[in-house]
Amino acid sequence: MPEARPDDGPGSLPPEHRAVLRRWAEDGGPLATRASVVLLAADGLRDAEISRRLGVSRQTVGSWRQRWTSAGIDGLEHRPRTGRPATVDEAEVVTRTLLAPGGSGASRAVARELGLSHATVAGIRRRWRLTPDEAPAPSVPTRPPLPGADVWVMGLYVDPLRAVLLAGTRQGPAPSAAAGTVIGTDVLAGLDRALEAALTAAPARVTDSGTSARGLADYLAVAGRSHPDLGLHAITLWDATGSTTDATGATGTSGQPAASDGPVTRHHIPARSTWRTFLRAMIALDSTSHPESSRRVYLDLAAELERYATARADSPCTAVRWLRENVAGHLGADRSADSPAQSQSWSGVNQIDLGSFNECVVIETVRLSGTITRGEIAHRTGLTQQSVSRIARSLLDRGILIEDAQRRATSGKPRTPVRLCGTAAHALGIHIDPEVLTAVVIDLDGAIVCTRTRPVTADIDPAEFVERVAALGRETLAEARGAVREEGFLGIGVAVPGPVDIASGTVLGPPLMSAWGDLPLLYLLKDHFPCPVLMEKDSTAAAAGERWIGRDRRARDFAYLYLGTGVGTGLYLNGDIYRGISANAGEFGQLCAIALGRVDKDGRPEMMPECNPPVSVPGLAVRGGMRPVPTASGSTAAYLAVGEAAAAGDPAAAAAVREVAQAVGRGALGLVDLLDIDLIVLGGPFFTEDVADFYLDEIARTVNEFPTARRLRRVEVEPSVLSAEAAAVGAASTIFHATFAPRLRGREGRARHLPAD
Repeated sequence: MPEARPDDGPGSLPPEHRAVLRRWAEDGGPLATRASVVLLAADGLRDAEISRRLGVSRQTVGSWRQRWTSAGIDGLEHRPRTGRPATVDEAEVVTRTLLAPGGSGASRAVARELGLSHATVAGIRRRWRLTPDEAPAPSVPTRPPLPGADVWVMGLYVDPLRAVLLAGTRQGPAPSAAAGTVIGTDVLAGLDRALEAALTAAPARVTDSGTSARGLADYLAVAGRSHPDLGLHAITLWDATGSTTDATGATGTSGQPAASDGPVTRHHIPARSTWRTFLRAMIALDSTSHPESSRRVYLDLAAELERYATARADSPCTAVRWLRENVAGHLGADRSADSPAQSQSWSGVNQIDLGSFNECVVIETVRLSGTITRGEIAHRTGLTQQSVSRIARSLLDRGILIEDAQRRATSGKPRTPVRLCGTAAHALGIHIDPEVLTAVVIDLDGAIVCTRTRPVTADIDPAEFVERVAALGRETLAEARGAVREEGFLGIGVAVPGPVDIASGTVLGPPLMSAWGDLPLLYLLKDHFPCPVLMEKDSTAAAAGERWIGRDRRARDFAYLYLGTGVGTGLYLNGDIYRGISANAGEFGQLCAIALGRVDKDGRPEMMPECNPPVSVPGLAVRGGMRPVPTASGSTAAYLAVGEAAAAGDPAAAAAVREVAQAVGRGALGLVDLLDIDLIVLGGPFFTEDVADFYLDEIARTVNEFPTARRLRRVEVEPSVLSAEAAAVGAASTIFHATFAPRLRGREGRARHLPAD
């Protein structure tokens, strides 16, 4: 029966409701006022008159009338307690706190969102130690609590009978600051869907408790061997057998959680959390505490759950056994503050503090011009003379600009031009290649102060590899110490082969470097150097260096074709380096394969050998009749030998280089048509003087004869202004680019280079 509304008049109350309301009014107590409000309103009285008769506020009258209108008798009988649920899920509060957008995770904001009291949310945050004044790091109140100041999500085991979350902890100081949110609610929602699909599929995979226990024990044993430097903890999310299993396969009752004697301890989720929300909270805690725990890590977990869900019931996939690989800070030696790695490094970035966008505009204008007067700066930027004079004076005082010899003017006093002071700032660039590590220190003009190289092999242990990179960086800085002022050292740029996960600083699957896959290199290097450290794809770094050192010659859009162990592309578009949504823009090989129609039977673009010059060129030359060089096929030495032969006129060598250049040219044609650019720059370690003309001629012919809009533009193909250490110099230049380039970021993340007066 539809509820009556008091505004409908005296006769609108059904007799049974009127009888209940009159009884409440006569009995007194907390319901009397509520019933009287509705009865008087049904008799046609206004709120002001009801308030006067009953001696209550008009707000009270309006509130109970609204409750009657919306919920009827039940709305009057139960006092509304907005946001006061009967039970509180602590893990949900923690997740909302950690992942609140824009830093809105304060207790009051979360309380309003979840309908809880501020005191309840604040208490949960104190229990998890999520407030700055409580503890240096969060604490996870499992039963028993997890030890250690650092907590990672290391793995997940799911079979038809149980689900166990594997956490890793490390004793010692906690991270100095949160890394910031690197995982969003979209990833969590995807994980929820994948987990639901896996749980739906699990019952079809028949197993018994003994098999399940052995499977978990095997999984934990592998985890212990894979991560010997971390304390590992198996947290039971749910268990249909009513028991828990430790790393040795021993069982205990779920009501008596206790640590096992083996390498993996066992725990239960907090009493006031569900297993689903606890899993979400642990992922949120991990991703906001550790930069290496990025979206990629949990997208991998979702993919593993989906594989389990879609596998056939009779397949060998009887359980989800996801296990993470490396985490930052758990490779290599001690990183204490007084270690040699720290004491031999510099940290002077705060010495050059650019206070405004306009300062960057002035620096960029001076950099592009070389030498320029203050009046010319004002004319080119649109800034007023007064603004330019003030900014120039500040930059001169800080040593970023210096004055040149005065110019005689046709009228008025002589003008004094300014230019960048090359020695005002320096940066270290490190290029990681499968065969050699290269480190350079450059100044603000791009001049190389010193350079060092060190051979490396692809099968080196990751911990030793990181130590070698750090040692090379320290040696190069030590050599440059006499020429570099500590207060002018801005930081370190690292160039690596793609693909990379910039958000987590991880090298994913570099070519010919399989042993270093999923290595959180950036954050391991940050443990060695207290200064800013940036990581870029090698081709993107080369484009940044080309832009910085090329000055006015590279002041427009261009694509940088980087000939290394593979061919990559660095893009400079709309006044800034273009990285793409995942910072992996410029993967060039598939573009070439599509342009040449080289796809497999499933339609997947092939991995073209032509896009790996040191491998393809020697092989093509030998097949064309050239006598094999006395080095292993595909090595750098073999490529250089073929290049020398091609330059000397060997027809087989020249044909091999030209064939590779043609394939690269077809890919470059796709870039030109797609981006509508008129400049392509060639560089990289395998763009040598011997083969340069072959590449320049062939690519220039292709990108000018075949594009759709060839009548409207002439595409220039030029050699890079960078040296053979293009990627290392470019890596160092990324520090200058990040410090000095004028950029205003809109909501879409596009760079706008506009002066503001």
